[in-house]
Amino acid sequence: MTPGKGTIVVNNREFKDYFKSEIHQILVNQPFAITQQEGHFDVSIVVEGGGVRGQAEAVRLGIARALVEANAETKPALKKEGFLTRDSRMVERKKFGRRKARRRFQFSKR
Repeated sequence: MTPGKGTIVVNNREFKDYFKSEIHQILVNQPFAITQQEGHFDVSIVVEGGGVRGQAEAVRLGIARALVEANAETKPALKKEGFLTRDSRMVERKKFGRRKARRRFQFSKR
């Protein structure tokens, strides 16, 4: 994140090309909107894994953390909105003797 005109690049593509849905675009811009700093920073992001929604939320977390690094006065506003909290949910591992993590094989009486 560097001072600039407000350009956001995700995986070497304009973020509006990468996140097609308007909801995901709003998610990415939320930290700037909350702190009234839209158009003040250029952001370059590399993201991989997960789904599109998870990537958008990860980008939002990264931008929020970078804004706090740039200006510590923005931390209370971002923390109040929950933008500094990582979503810690992970996929449960597959167990042996089962089809998936919890799904059992079909029971056959005969």
